[in-house]
Amino acid sequence: MKILHTVKLYSPLCGGMYEVVRQLSEWLAAQGHSVTVASITIPKEKKSELTCSPVHVAEFDIKGTYARGLSGEIEKYRRFVQDGDFDIVTNFAAQQAMTDALLPILPSIYAKKVFVPTGFNGLYLKEYREYFKHMPEWMRQYDMNVIISNEQRDMQFAKLHGITNTTIISNGASRKEFEQHIPFSLREKLSIPKNNLLILHVGSHTGFKGHSRAIEIFSQANTGPAALLIVGNPSLSGCSEQCARLAKAHNNSKVFKKENKNIIIKQLTRVEIIAAYREADLFLFPSNIEGGASIVLFECMAAPLPFLTTDVGSAKEIILQGGGGMLLPTEKDVPPEDRVRDKFKYGIKKVFELFDIGTFHSNRGFVRAEVAGSAIILEKLCRDKKQREKLGSAGHQAWIEKFTWEKIAEQYENLYDELLEQKRPSQNNKQKENNN
Repeated sequence: MKILHTVKLYSPLCGGMYEVVRQLSEWLAAQGHSVTVASITIPKEKKSELTCSPVHVAEFDIKGTYARGLSGEIEKYRRFVQDGDFDIVTNFAAQQAMTDALLPILPSIYAKKVFVPTGFNGLYLKEYREYFKHMPEWMRQYDMNVIISNEQRDMQFAKLHGITNTTIISNGASRKEFEQHIPFSLREKLSIPKNNLLILHVGSHTGFKGHSRAIEIFSQANTGPAALLIVGNPSLSGCSEQCARLAKAHNNSKVFKKENKNIIIKQLTRVEIIAAYREADLFLFPSNIEGGASIVLFECMAAPLPFLTTDVGSAKEIILQGGGGMLLPTEKDVPPEDRVRDKFKYGIKKVFELFDIGTFHSNRGFVRAEVAGSAIILEKLCRDKKQREKLGSAGHQAWIEKFTWEKIAEQYENLYDELLEQKRPSQNNKQKENNN
């Protein structure tokens, strides 16, 4: 098969979506398929990470979204897709340039078309009203819409609008990565004593991954000697600086020094992140919003590492399927944080919304961990090694059976095969055009 995958940015800077597309693309290429990934321009310093990849990468200088306006090499990109003689074209994630640029021309793309929406994070934002008015018709123009979880909002959207060309394929974690030999100790690198608990959080500093909540929960919990390691790439207008300030304040406090606790904020390489999963005792993930099945939870199951998470995205479904973690007490449809300035901003936003001014975030879909209750759960699990091992073991077994990237990628390959076996009326139309 000749396959085109499109993603906003084919680089670790893109976070989880890059990891999904990388794992699927490299596995399919290893099976002998020709796989190309179309991406916006990749920063020069990140291109070295792709040199050994069997996947061809096509870059286009495109900026913006459908809702905010697109600019750059839009026509060049469209011609590349239309004239590339691909068997399969799969768009990963809504609300980003590499998908949005193709939505108006879907009928003229003669390949079998697959859409992986990944949750519709902007569904309740005013600036996306027009976008989601068109979305039902766009979804019908795809040959298949792959939804990551039955509980996420893109599946509910599809059901609401009578869209039936859907299937569910989950996310996963790589067996090859998590079973590799790692010749170093991350604890030693970061000077974390062997007898101290290591609590891990992985997520880009977008401001919506619950970093400040994780710090609050950790600081309130009586964990005993412990380190909270927060791993993530910086994000424009995100929370990197705020996290650094909070960590410094807590680390310098008398309480932390007395209890032998500390907070570490780090960017790590991929192999170091794998080591962090494998060496940690517990994963703390009080995220505010997730589009679908959070990859970090599957990576916990692969480690194996028990996790605590807000009831966000499909976290509850992942726990029911795998038993690898527990839910934190979660407030729903609330501002992501509850600091005074956030409450002030929230009040101003409500006034503007009342008069239909601006494109402010709706709180619908956002969640927030309840700090005191979450701290109690964290504290109990820190003290209960047997329960941590039980959760980790259950999640690991479920991952082996259902959620390795190898198994997930095979489901995509089977889907692509099935689509190509179907009659392609659009291809007949193309032949008629050529004859004319």
